Formats: sequence, structure tokens, C-alpha cells
Amino acid sequence: MTGPRLDCMIQAPNPPELVAAEGTRDWMDATDQHFAYRCTPLSIANASGWELLNPINVTVTWNGYNTTKDIAFHVNEPNVTHRFISSTFGHGIVTFHPGYVFRTEPGWMVWARGSPNRMKDGIAPLDGLVETNWLPFSFTMNWRFTRPGSVTFAKGEPFCFVTMMPSVAIEQVQPVIRPMEDDPEFHKEHKVWNSERRRFSAGLQMNDELTKEMKWQKHYLQGVSPTGKSVADDTHRVKRTLKRPIHIDQLRAQEKVRQ
Repeated sequence: MTGPRLDCMIQAPNPPELVAAEGTRDWMDATDQHFAYRCTPLSIANASGWELLNPINVTVTWNGYNTTKDIAFHVNEPNVTHRFISSTFGHGIVTFHPGYVFRTEPGWMVWARGSPNRMKDGIAPLDGLVETNWLPFSFTMNWRFTRPGSVTFAKGEPFCFVTMMPSVAIEQVQPVIRPMEDDPEFHKEHKVWNSERRRFSAGLQMNDELTKEMKWQKHYLQGVSPTGKSVADDTHRVKRTLKRPIHIDQLRAQEKVRQ
């Protein structure tokens, strides 16, 4: 097995399903001619992690007060409990229990958050960076109501998005504010792009047939600047598909076959 490790240690029987996140979103599907997918960074972000899926259909109601008793749960299925979701902190915060203890190698940590570009009216996910390289216990995934009311988490809906990042590398980053003219070649590339962008936008406004046929400028998609002088390296992606979680017994069987 190559690459950084992410061990998903089962903490409770029948934990929520853990899947590789997909790049699609319902609201992106609903845009005219699916134009939202022309923004490659959106779909790449959507698929850059793994999702924990809600095992039950449950409606959560907050009355606007701050105790743990001010949140109520109603499971919309018969003979099912809401053991993976609770009111632990009060203040309109809903807590999900992942059902796993995540472990990473030294130098890596887990970023737990809501799925990117997936909005939910009335409630918002809270982000957390967790030092999973040493932690022997789990974290919780929390959502906070934005106003009193009710929201429903559907069965199969992602309640937590898990991705990974280097633990401390960002602390060495020094942001530097510079005039663009400091780099003449870069500045020229930018001016060419800006000129072409303006011309393309004007063509769309005038219903120019050739411009409409192009639909959008594909420089980012193709990984090349308008002049062709700036080219993406081999890390350029137009689509991302992560490895699906696999049980350790399956992994051992695969490794045994390869031996």
C-alpha cells in the first residue's frame, strides 16, 4: 500500500457508511446546461475527501434557547433510534458521532467539516482540524442552527466530510504582497488573459455565434494560459476520484494474492 495512510477504526457496531465523495451536486446538475461544472475547482473540491452518510432519516428542531434540552429529535422511521446524533453542547448545536476513530501517520491530520459546496438551509456545519496522528479517541461532527426551526437530515445524506492535510507545513508559509509588475512575464500573461476574457464576455453579450458555440473559455480545464507559455504540471486535474474505503480483511487478501 503506497501513499499516506488513513485508518478508520470502528468504534461502535454498525457505524455510518463511509464513502469516497463524488464531484457532483444536485444544485450544480440543475444549472443551465450544467454550467456549474465548467468551474473545475468546484467539482475537484467536492471530491477531495470521504463522506460519512447519515444512517437514519431524522428531523431536528431547535427552539432558540441554549440548553441541551432545547433541541428535539424525531426519527422519521419506525423502530429506529438516533444513537449517532445528539444534543451535547447546547446553543443550537447538533452533534453527530462518526462511529470511527481516525488515525493518520505523523505529519498528517484530519479536517472534519461539511461537504464542500453542499448547502443546507437553517443549519451550518462547523469545521475542525484534528491531530489524528496520536489521538486514541474520536471527535464529533457538529452543526449549528442559524435560526430557530426544524431541519431534516435524510437517510444517506452526508453529515461529515473527512479530508487530510499536512499538520504544520502551513505554519512555514510566508504570504508576500507584491505588485504584479514585479514579475514582467507573469504580468504580461495576466494582461493577455484579461484582454481575452473581456473580449469573450463582450461576445456573449452581443450573442456572437462563435463565442456562444465555445460556451466558455477552457484555459483552466486544459491547463494552459492563453499564450501557451504558462502550462500546468502533471498534478493538474480536471476530475478527482479517491480510493473507496476498504475493510482490512479485503486489503490483506489482496496483498496475499500479490505476493
